[in-house]
Order: sequence, then structure tokens, then C-alpha cells
Amino acid sequence: MPIGDTLGGFIRPGYNPLLVTDAPTIGTASSNGDVGSDAISIAFTAPSDVGGGAITSYTATARDTVSTATFAATGSSSPIVVTGLTTGQTYTVTVSATNLYGPSGMSAASNSAEAKVFNGELWTWGLGSNGQRAQGNTTTYSSPVQVGALTDWKYTTQGSGYWIAIKTDGTLWAVGNGAGGRLGLSNTTSYSSPVQIGALTDWLLVSSTYRSVAAIKTDGTLWAWGDGNYGVQGHGDTADYSSPKQVGALTTWSKISGGTRWNLAVKTDGTLWAWGFNNYGQLGQENTTSYSSPVQVGALTDWSEVSVGTYTSYAIKTDGTLWSWGQGTEGGLGDGTAISKSSPVQIGALTTWLRSAGSYRSGRAIKTDGTLWVWGWNSSGQLGTGNVTTYSSPVQVGVLTTWQLVAATRYATMGLKTDGTLWTWGQGNDGKLGHGNTSDAIAPTQVGALTTWVGLNIGSEISSGFSAVKTPS
Repeated sequence: MPIGDTLGGFIRPGYNPLLVTDAPTIGTASSNGDVGSDAISIAFTAPSDVGGGAITSYTATARDTVSTATFAATGSSSPIVVTGLTTGQTYTVTVSATNLYGPSGMSAASNSAEAKVFNGELWTWGLGSNGQRAQGNTTTYSSPVQVGALTDWKYTTQGSGYWIAIKTDGTLWAVGNGAGGRLGLSNTTSYSSPVQIGALTDWLLVSSTYRSVAAIKTDGTLWAWGDGNYGVQGHGDTADYSSPKQVGALTTWSKISGGTRWNLAVKTDGTLWAWGFNNYGQLGQENTTSYSSPVQVGALTDWSEVSVGTYTSYAIKTDGTLWSWGQGTEGGLGDGTAISKSSPVQIGALTTWLRSAGSYRSGRAIKTDGTLWVWGWNSSGQLGTGNVTTYSSPVQVGVLTTWQLVAATRYATMGLKTDGTLWTWGQGNDGKLGHGNTSDAIAPTQVGALTTWVGLNIGSEISSGFSAVKTPS
């Protein structure tokens, strides 16, 4: 039989029913701190017509709109991260699919979007009693205030009374409560303005727990410091360290997320690791034993994204499935129960999960189609469902398909849309919603009217405030 499409008795030349005929649809393309300072994360959904063959891989391409330089990366699922890009540049991104029978590019990759590898202003709001608003004082702010005048901030992570930030030049900065050495400045002093941690320029990712910090460098090494209770730093002991100390000697760490005195991380080989406090089985070891050094969660090598709540773990696999374990109270695992689990359980059967964010007995997640889903405890409307009802399985927040990022504290949530608008909801005490007051909001409410927000803080749910990055005014 000839290659072609029979239509009214005629063969349409050039059509092969065994090749991918539709392009993948791009959902979001963004540059965020959790993918590094030189990268764009491209989320997409599979083409509807794959030509009768199974898709074997996707190729994501970022084309510099100024110099026409092209950068590409391949993967088997959404999202794909393209690296090697230049801060401040805008890129046009495309995604193509390859199946068992066809050459690369047969999907035509007709869907495209633009994304900028940003540099930005850092803004913050909420409780300031430890100087953590970085304004040179201990004032609490109910509306966003800019941290200095610099425009080279990448993103921040917040813990109890402090935050740590990475700039686009790879330097690391700290401000707030220094107890236990959590600021990494070789002391226990508190600071109300940002202070640089050392002089290195190779910091890539950073995550905070309640009173300690873990960070990954560009060489794939893992470092930790601060309060050492329960072995949260992974150094094999429970000592406090007031400056960054390397965890082991490996150079294969790629993702990190901190909870309350424990950590969850992914290596470049797709394995999942955990250490620290384990009172609800959140380390995934089928027990409640605490560990002071990293231990592997199962034997699988297909983990891609991680986030944690107080005592709950959430992870996304390369196939787009969402998993949880740890404290199940108030439906916090999203698996339809209120039962704690000490090993991963899948949330539903969908394969379209992109990002997640954990909080106290609750979770949030964004799908590749840009929809936002939530579950768990909802006492202050922190789920954004317009009520204070608790849910043990994911429910959608509104009907919009424009959500790009989500972050959470214990009783509040912050979300970023693809149009650059910033939204918060939940408990409003200490002004942590950024609305200029202390009122609660049980549905997403926009922070100001700006459309230039590009990044959210990442980190511990214990903080009573938020930080966000926006493009320079």
C-alpha cells in the first residue's frame, strides 16, 4: 500500500499515517529559580494524532530572538528544561515529537511561545519581626516592598524568620533570623538587610527548612547549614553548622525541597532521596525512623520534581504522574483518605501533572494545561476554592488555564499566571497576602495590578510572608 492519505479515492502526497501529524501544544514556557539561572522550562501536552505509533521522545527548542542562536533538549515527558541560555534574553520556544516510525520534526512543531530568561527586582511582604523583609528594620508590611534597587535577583526561599536568595550571577544572599547559623554567615547574628554568603558565584538552587538550608551548586554538589536537629542537614550528625558544609562528595544532585526539619531531593539519574525528621513516614522508608544522611526512596529512577509540606512529600515522575506520602491528616495526601503513608502512593491516575507545592496538611499542583488543583486542610480558605471545606482529593481552583507557578505557606497560597499577574489567598494576618490589609481571602485575589511578575519564593511553609521577583520597572 502506498504511503498517503486516501481522500475521495485520491492519495494526498506526503502524508504518512504512521508519522506524528499534530504538534504538541505548549502550555507554559518560563524561566524560574527551580530550573537554574540560565534555563527555560517548557511544559506541553501531547499531540492528539500520533500517526498510529507510540511517541518515543520530544525535542524542545529555544531560539534566541536577537542572535538567532538555537538551544535544544530532549525528553520523554513534560516539562523539558533547555539550558545554556542568557539572562535577560527572550527566546521563542517550540516542541516537536518523534514516534517509532518517523524522523524528528514530523510533528511540524507549529505551536510556539516566548519566554525570557529574566533578571528582576525582589519584592517582599508579611511579618518582619526578625528583619526578614530586608528593609533595614523589623517592620511588618501588608503590601509588597522592594528589596534595595538591584535588578539581578533570581529567586528566594523562606524559612522561619529568614530567607535565602540567589542572584543571576550565582551569588547567595541571606537576611533575617540568624539563630542556629541558618543564614550561613559563620555566626548566629540576625540581619535586616541582605548579606552575601561567602564569595562564590556557582550557586544554582537553594531550599529552606524550618531552621536550616540546603543548596545545590552548578557542579551538582549538595551543601547544607543551620540547625541540625534530627539530622536535617544530611551530614550524618545533629550538629548545627553556621556556614555551608558539603553533604558527602557526590556531584549528581539536581532538585531539592525542604520541609520541617527534613529534606527531599532528586539526583540527575532520577533517583529520589530523603533525610531528617520522619515522624509521619515522610521520608518514604516504610517506617518512622529519622535519618541523618540521605537514604534512597525506593529503587525507581523516574522522579523529576519534588515539593514538601510540613510532614508530607509530593513528587512528580517523568511520566507526569503525581505521588504523595507522609502525614495524611485532613486529606493532605490527596489520595482520597486521611491516612498517613510511609511510602509513595499515586494521586489519581492522571499523567498531566507539572508542578506541585506542599503546605501544612494540604497540597497544590498545576497541570500541563495550566489548571490549578488543590486538596487537604482549608481552615482559612488557603485552597482558594471559595470556601473553607477540606478536600481529600484534588479539586480545581476556578476554570482558568493560565496558572504557571504556585507557592504556599501554612495558611496561605500565592500563584503566578502566564500573563504576569500575581495572586494570593488564604489567611491574611501579618499582611502576608500583600493586599494592603490583614483580611483573609478564600479565593485568588490579585496583588496590585502589575503584569510583570516572573518568579515566586520557594521553601518552607512555616514563613508568615511571601517574596516574588518581577522584571525591572
